[in-house]
Amino acid sequence: MSGERTADTAGRDAGGRRAALFDVDGTLVDTNYLHAVTWWEAMRQAGHTVSMREIHHTIGMSSGKLMDRLLPEDRDRSRDERISGAHKALYAEYFPRLPALDGASELLRTLAGNGWYVVLASSASKDELAAMRAAIGADEALGAVLSSDDVGEGKPAPDLVEQSLERAGVPAGDAVFVGDTVWDIVACGKAGVRSIALLSGGIPAELLREAGAAEIYRDPADLLRQLDDSALGR
Repeated sequence: MSGERTADTAGRDAGGRRAALFDVDGTLVDTNYLHAVTWWEAMRQAGHTVSMREIHHTIGMSSGKLMDRLLPEDRDRSRDERISGAHKALYAEYFPRLPALDGASELLRTLAGNGWYVVLASSASKDELAAMRAAIGADEALGAVLSSDDVGEGKPAPDLVEQSLERAGVPAGDAVFVGDTVWDIVACGKAGVRSIALLSGGIPAELLREAGAAEIYRDPADLLRQLDDSALGR
């Protein structure tokens, strides 16, 4: 798809539009632990020993910020691109079998049917995001799609959230972001956007709450079941 729909197909004109912004990794597709394993292997190949627990808690950051957080400050940074490339190659092996989380496609379709302009706002690269969109199978519900290639600085910087608002044509007060990591929630806070957190990425509820999540649900299916009482239903 082209990445954007007209105001008519979105169901609202730009003046009355509401935008539902979604992270994808760990929020709509069950990929966070795959990322942890493949980052661990990429770093191991480069001679770095990093625990998977530490890696898991950085998932959601841009690749550069992830490595800055996990690897020694005095490392040979000229090798960072090689490490990132190794992670991408290892992770790409899973593309044909990435599992959408329970309720993911139904949630997107329901929101679009209720008049929300649905935006995927992912820190993933375009090819990674394409594989996840195929797993979800709800492209007809999407109004816009943004990847790491569309912004200058990744989460926890607010660039991706702010660019999503611009693409949707709404102010921060008319948007709700759904994510699964602390970095999603922090980015939303910087952009002034309300956030819903899902536990499907494996991050404890207390950390998401401390970061500023307004609501917390188990996974997309749980949010869908309670949609009418959520920020996306009220």
